[in-house]
Parts: sequence; structure tokens; C-alpha cells
Amino acid sequence: MDQNVQYFECLERVTREMVSPEQIRVDKIVADLQELCKLLRVCKGVTTFYNSIALERRGEGDTYIPYDTGVESDKAVTIRSELSGMLVGQCTCYHAKGDAPWTEEELSRIDVVQRMMLNFLSKDRMKMMIKKATLYDDADFSNIRMFTNVVEAIGNRQELCHFCAARIDLKHFSLINQQLGRDLSNRVMREYIRLLEQQVGEDGIVSRLGGDNFVMLFRKENLDKVISIFEGAPVQLGDSEEGRAMLSAHAGVFVIPDDYYYHDFGDLMDRIINAYNAAKSGARGDVVFSNEKMLEQKEHMMRVKQMFPVALQNEEILIFFQPKINVSTNTIVGAEALSRWYHSGKLIMPSEFIPVLEQSMDICKLDFYVLDQVCRLIRRWLDEGKPVVRISVNLSRRNLIDLDLLDHILSVVDKHHVPHHFIEIELTETTTDVEFKDLKRIVTGLQEAGIFTSVDDFGIGYSSLNLIREIPWNILKVDKDFLPYSEQAVQNRQNIMFRHVVNMAKEIGLTCVAEGVETGDQVSILRKSGCDIAQGFYYDKPLPVREFEKRLEMSIYADK
Repeated sequence: MDQNVQYFECLERVTREMVSPEQIRVDKIVADLQELCKLLRVCKGVTTFYNSIALERRGEGDTYIPYDTGVESDKAVTIRSELSGMLVGQCTCYHAKGDAPWTEEELSRIDVVQRMMLNFLSKDRMKMMIKKATLYDDADFSNIRMFTNVVEAIGNRQELCHFCAARIDLKHFSLINQQLGRDLSNRVMREYIRLLEQQVGEDGIVSRLGGDNFVMLFRKENLDKVISIFEGAPVQLGDSEEGRAMLSAHAGVFVIPDDYYYHDFGDLMDRIINAYNAAKSGARGDVVFSNEKMLEQKEHMMRVKQMFPVALQNEEILIFFQPKINVSTNTIVGAEALSRWYHSGKLIMPSEFIPVLEQSMDICKLDFYVLDQVCRLIRRWLDEGKPVVRISVNLSRRNLIDLDLLDHILSVVDKHHVPHHFIEIELTETTTDVEFKDLKRIVTGLQEAGIFTSVDDFGIGYSSLNLIREIPWNILKVDKDFLPYSEQAVQNRQNIMFRHVVNMAKEIGLTCVAEGVETGDQVSILRKSGCDIAQGFYYDKPLPVREFEKRLEMSIYADK
């Protein structure tokens, strides 16, 4: 057959294939392009794509060689095209050494073939780039969109019953980041995720939510192997000389039951997120399995969030007071204000609503509601000539993001014309340097305004000593877990530590309050250790306003 005829027939086939409304046959198009190269005496075709002009200048691109005869070449022709705002393509055809020079007509036809090759391959390349940009993140991990696609594909076939789903984060990864640097820590993360990917199988997936947070779908038969990696797996730190690190994860796992009917991606995510949150809190271990009880808890949380604004408006939140007793004189010297929720004839205890409110800024609304109610009561007691003691009000750490927190506290107190020395603000330890600076600023400001401050739950955090060294508190509240149970083992570790904490507090000018005092033995320990004040069920439970007022009038408690 005449070469011209062959050329035009082949060119027509390639064109027809490229514009076909049916699925494009890539192998057929490549075969035809290779045939055109033979007809035009091209010994090698090379196509290079750059994702930007800047990468082109640096020579950082992806090269494809769809045709190569292996014959040595002596010259080449190249075309370059900016295929889109970000993609640059370059196609080079090589001439076989010792072969007759290309004719003008051949060069013209080669130019056509090159442009067709760039056009075809660039479309495929663009599809890949769009897919990558849509379904992968900058670190080349698949993202939540890819995870959603995989889950929905399997879920729509109602085959999720063969799988488990999980959400994880890497434990203490911020420390690894600080110690190893970003590049090396990212390699460590990738290696850990690679271990998980080996267990999910071809139809499973591990996708990144961001940072060191991931979601997974994997077959049930691999559950034990995956859990073992969650619990701890050795990962190489760069080169062999750099050693290995043990990485583990917080994980919420949903073992999808056989009768599970998939109808909504959100339902699946809710189950693993609830379990993950429980794992993250540490209360139930680092790996927590989802169950129906967690769904009930989720529904309870939603109800609390919906009911809370109405509860504040209707003043359903009641203030209770737990007395603070001077252990030397058995007299009431103060009290802590605590909240109880009275709704539809039922008293809702703090454990049922405080943890829910603490997950959002709602806890701040509760804090200021309590402060307002306390100031209102103190003002009434003063006006009626009743006994008044200093009342402490808890403030959540979430309040620290309020740059005007100090002004807001003072405005509530001053609105009711309450002398500042009757108010004490209880704050807990912080976990970040930024929060620490804010805490120091707030405590210092309250001190200058004559409002007392106490550090709550001392002894259960990691920064307690630094907390009392740098911040000018008035009062140190020792957590109940730090308080000895018996004075009989005087030399046991807990008794020794408690005595030294009390002595240290007193030497730096702090009043010491022990929380959770429940027995006469503990009161005796407090007296012998020099701890000033006790708070706990040994003296009194939290009391409604009227009962607390009676205790104030009585003032002195008898030893039991």
C-alpha cells in the first residue's frame, strides 16, 4: 500500500478514536501513533509534561516514551505547548542516525503527529491531575472525598458488612515533629500508614483527614492485625543508623455488623467519630469500639445542646453550694458554687450535661450564668444582713480565648455591687504556652482587682509546679486523687507527697484547700499536715440555696 495512503488512513483512525463518544481505547490510539512514527521514519518519540512553567525551568517533569526502536539518533525536532494555565507539554521526535534526512513534507507531518500526541496525552494527563487534585492531598495521601467514594461504592452494593471502619490519629506525633523535624516526621508518618495500607487490602483504603488524622476501611479478617498496629508498631527513623520509633494511635473502630444497611455516609462517620472521641479522651483506652450505647450518648448530647439555651432563659439551672470548712475551727469559711439542672420535675446531675457543654463555647455561657446568679445571691444576703462567705465559681479553660475576659468578669460582679473579696475564680491547668500566658494575664488582672483566684485540681496535671511558680494565685486546691486515704501509713508515698505539697503551698503564701474529703482520717491528715481548709462529703454535700443559708447561720460543724 502507498505510504501516503497508509499515513492518511492511520491519521484518520487516530482522529476518529480521539473524538469517539464511546470509551477511548488508549492501547489502539498508541498503536496507531506508533504506526505513524514508523511511516515518518521516527526512531523514538518522547513526551514530557511539567505541572508549571517554574518546574519546566528546573527540569522537573514527567517523561513518557510511547515509541522507541532502540536505534541511535543524530538529530531531533521538538515542539512545546502551554496546554493550560499550569500544564506545559513538550514532544520530541528523533531521526535515526545514517538515515536519509527528513523531507519538508515529513517534517510537516511529524509536526501534526507531535501535536496529536501532545493533545491526546495531555488530556489523559489533565484527567490524572484533576483526579489527584480532587482525591489526594499535597502529601499524596487520598483524602476524605476518595474515602467517601470508596465507602459509597461498597455501601451501595450493601457489602459493608464485610468491613470495619476506623478513625485514628497518631499519638504524640507533635513531639515526633518537634524532635525529628517536618521532613523526617512526614516520612515516619508515611511509613506507619504504609503498614496499615498493607492490611486494608485492594478494596480497603486509608485516607487522610488532615495533619495526623486518618480514616480507614478494611476487611474484618484483618481486624486483629490492624489493631496490633494501632497499639504500637516499630517504624524506621530515616536511615538505619537513626534507629526506630514505636508509633501507636488513638482509634475509634466500628465493626460493621452483618445486618447493617447502608443508607447514609454520615451514619457511618458518626459511629467511628463517637468511638474515636472516647479513645481520644483516654477514659476507655486508646482503641475504642463503637456500639449502640455510643449512639445513645450522641443523641443525648444533641438533646442537651438543643435544650440548654432554653434552660438558661427559663433559669432551670440551679445553684448549689458545697461548704469549705476550716479544719482547725470547723467553721464555714467559703463555698464552691456548683450547677444542677432542674428540668420537667427531674434534677439532672452535672455528669449528664457538663461534659457535653465543655465540647463547645456553651460551657462559657454556663460559667457566666453561675457567676451572675452567685453575685445576685451575695447581694441579697448583704442587703438582708445575713452571713456571707467567699464563693468560688469555676471558669472553663475555653474562656481564655476571650481577650476581654477580665472586663467581662468584673462587669458581672460590679453590676450587682458585690465587694470583690467575696468572689473567687477557680481555673484549671492549661496545656499550651499560649493558654498559659492568657491564664497568667487573667489571674494577675483579677488579683489587682481584689478578686481571689484558685488553681483547681492541683496534682493531676503535668505542669502544676510551673503553674504555681509563675502565676500569683491565692489558693491551691489539691485534687481528691492526691489526698491520702489513711493516716496509718504515715511514711507511704502519697502521705509524704501530700505533706510536702501543703508545706510548699504555705511557704509561698498560698491557702491550701483539699477537695473530696470523705473520712475523719482524712480530716486528721489535713490537720497534721497543716492544710487549712477541707471540702467534701465528710462535712457536707452540695446544698440548695436555702439549706446552705441555714448552714451559714449555724456556722460551726461538730466533729463526727
